[in-house]
This record gives sequence, structure tokens and C-alpha cells, in this order.
Amino acid sequence: MNRARLAQPRLALQFLLLAALACARSDQPIVILGVRLGGQPGESGAKAPPTLDGSGLLEVVEVPYSTPTPDPIRATPAREEFPEWYTVRPGDSLNAIAGRMGIGMSQIMVANGLANPDYLATGQVLWLPTPIPQLPGPSFKIIPDSELVNGPAGAAFDIFPLIEVWDGALHRYRETMNGSEQSGAQIVEWVAEKYSVSSRLLVAMLEYQGGWLTRPQPAPERLTYPLGYAQPGFEGLYRQLAWAADQLNQGYYLWRAGWAGPYILADGTAINPGPGINAGTAGVQWLFAQLYPGDLWRGVSDENGFYRVYEILFGIPFANATDPLLPAGLSQPVLQLPFEFGRTWSFTGGPHSGWGNWAAWSAIDFAPPGDALGCVQSNEWVVAVADGLILRSADGEVIQDLDGDGLEGTGWVIQYLHLETRDRVSMGAELEAGDRIGHPSCEGGVSSGTHLHLSRKYNGEWIPADGDLPFNLDGWISGGLGSPYDGTLSRDGINLEACSCRFPINQISR
Repeated sequence: MNRARLAQPRLALQFLLLAALACARSDQPIVILGVRLGGQPGESGAKAPPTLDGSGLLEVVEVPYSTPTPDPIRATPAREEFPEWYTVRPGDSLNAIAGRMGIGMSQIMVANGLANPDYLATGQVLWLPTPIPQLPGPSFKIIPDSELVNGPAGAAFDIFPLIEVWDGALHRYRETMNGSEQSGAQIVEWVAEKYSVSSRLLVAMLEYQGGWLTRPQPAPERLTYPLGYAQPGFEGLYRQLAWAADQLNQGYYLWRAGWAGPYILADGTAINPGPGINAGTAGVQWLFAQLYPGDLWRGVSDENGFYRVYEILFGIPFANATDPLLPAGLSQPVLQLPFEFGRTWSFTGGPHSGWGNWAAWSAIDFAPPGDALGCVQSNEWVVAVADGLILRSADGEVIQDLDGDGLEGTGWVIQYLHLETRDRVSMGAELEAGDRIGHPSCEGGVSSGTHLHLSRKYNGEWIPADGDLPFNLDGWISGGLGSPYDGTLSRDGINLEACSCRFPINQISR
């Protein structure tokens, strides 16, 4: 690669990105290499930003200016009527109380002299001050849903050459993860795959927060905490990106489930989302709400904030949107229970997150027969729930593509998690429903007992097991009971309730 040829355009874009960040409030259009960015709707001369061609040079790609499709305006939830005094209940957190009551967490802390928001005692009495009225957040749409999810829009995108071309801090970064040294690009790809979040979005976040893509060294304050989430235990690129992906998913899937606010910002203020935003925008705003106080958060969330850097790097995000990710009338393909005929397993986990803490409530759990507790070896077999191609098989996880196109971000995909390395199916295998995949275990993710974690995605979006499209496994329909891991499987008038036990209430067989 001719680095001399790359130097001038790279420096030009670095200067532009710095200028965009320094002048985030400017109403003037950005100009790079003679190309006007940020054209207004209806302007015939509006163009997409430069992109990188195969040689690593910037080239101008003209596309029509695209505006987001309208989203329905969601009614702002009425603040709960609450007494002046509140008694802490089991399972309460200060953040949850603040969000439920529509009040800033810092307001509660100051009013009650609390030094640590993570410590509450059941029965503790809190005084709830009157919320300070706040204007809603920006209504500007930052990205379409398809630019947050690792779905069809990212099918042809390869993060490795992009990071290599810029030769910035992200390209030079190395970190030991899962027992081996990984590059910055490998870490981005791993997080994008596991959480099903767009790798483009993760890279844009790193660039916006610290110049990780284009600068040889990130901003000094971003060396230990690349995204600015400066909390013990979240040091390094991997932990920062995993945290960010979890936050993006939390905002996205809460919005999909009907949540309408408020965001609880870094300074503890509570701000309702602007009218007419979409789930992708809610996800981005949710993440930045964890990092910025009110006025700064509004600036990051408007058209001259994070969006401007994303547009410079990857073009107008709505120009190539593939929304809706879930088409009208979508139905689940025929799926069977994930174990062999004549074997009785335990339904141990109702709807809960597919990966991390907030990948929708897309997963349910099954434990194999036997009386042993904890992480014990099992010779029982997990079997394929449908015909399909195995795309990934590593780290306790098997991903099966049901439409056969070899892409994880398109069509129906099944995740089988906590499968032992021993006898586990290989990547590339073509399976029929009922074929053996592997043995349940504690491998992969976090687990305190041998079991299978089963979840679904469509076009990269996690499908809730307690939503409008529940699991249907041999006629057993999944349902939720309002809390993660609490749920049911129902068929022909029989209702099984999830339980971390082996009782008749949760026994299921084929």
C-alpha cells in the first residue's frame, strides 16, 4: 500500500473530524475535498461523503439525499404518582426508582445525603423531591434501526481494511482477550457479532469519543477508557465496547418494547425522548445519556453532534437503510424442541437477554436430565431445532443460519449457547432438524450450571421470547411473567413455569 498517497486525504479527514468536533454547534455545512456534506432535503447538489476505494484513496460517491421515514410520535409517559416518601423494596435500584418516577437520580442522592448510588437497603426510606421540569430531547434522527443492528446493512462491510487504511490507534491496538492477543479490529468484530450491534457504529463511537480510528494516539483521557466510561472494571477496549454494545441494545430494545422515557443522564437529570424518534436513535441517545450531562448530551444528540462524524466516515446513514428489519406478517419457521426424542429436560429459564444484559428478552434455558447441580459434564445431546448451516462454532456458542445464505445478519438465525467443546458440531456443517449439535455445559458467556441457552435473531435483531413473535417449539409457546428468567411454556392447556429446579412444574420432553 502506498502510504504517501494516503497521507494527504487521511490528514484532511483528520482535520475535518477535529473541526467537526470543535465546531459542533456550527450551522455551516462541512466541506471536504470540494464535496459539500450535510445537504438539506431537496437540494439537488447534496452528495454523500467521500469513501475509501480499494486502493485506500478517498473517492466521492454521489447518492441522492435521503430523509428518514416518519415514525409515530410516542406519547410521553405520565410520571408515576408517588408519595413524598418512598420505602425501598427488594430488587430496587436507585436508577430504577429514578426512571420509574421520572426524576433525576442525583436529585434523590442530594436530597437524601447518599454517597453511593449502588447501595440501598430494603426498607430504607427515601425522600423524593419534586422533579425539575426538562425540555424533551432532540427529535433529530441519528441513525436508522438497520445501522444499529448487525443486520443486512452490514453484510458486505469488512471492518479490517477500514481500520488498516487509517492506521490509527485502533489499528495498532493489542489486548489479551479470552486468553489470546487480539487486535483492535478483532475486538470490534467480536463485540459486533456477539451483541449483534453494527461494527460501523462501534467504530464511529470510538472516533467521536477519542479519535481512535484516525489518530496515531487517542486523546490522552481515552487511553484507559476509550469511550469515556471511566468506571473500575471497564478498562481497555474490549470492556468499553462490550459496555457500549449493551447500552445501545438497552435503549434500542426498550424502545421496541414500548418504553418512552425518560433517559437518566450522567448528571442525574431525567429527560424524555424527543417526539418521533426511532429505536436506532433511542439506542444512541441512551448510550450517550450514560456519558454526558444535559446540555452536552443535547449537543451530542443533534445534527451537529455524533451524527456529523458518522456521516463523514460512512455517508448519510439513512441513504442505505434496510428498514424495517422485521417485515409485516413475519412468522417463525417451524422449530422443534432442542433435545432428542424420549428425553425429559427441565425448563429452567424464561425470557431473558440473548447476550449481555440487554439483547432483548430473546432467550430461554433448558437443563439436561440428572440430579447433579452446578457445572457438571453431561452426555445428553442438544439437537438442531431446524435445518440449517452452522456459521460459527467456538467459545461455547453455535450459530445456525436457517436461510442458507451464509450470512448471520440476514434472515432467521438460531443461537445455541453453553455447548461443550467435546463433540461440538463444526463450522460449515449442514444440519437437518434433530441432528446432534453438542452437549450442554457452562462454556461460553456466564453460567453457574450446565444448561442450554437458546435464542433467535431475524435480520440481526434479537426476537423477544415474550413478545408478538414468541418461541414455538413443537407447539410449546413461550411467554414472560414480567421479570427476566420468569416465564412459561404452554401447549394444549398445559402451562410449564420456568424454575431453576427439577420439579413437575418445569419438566418437558419430546
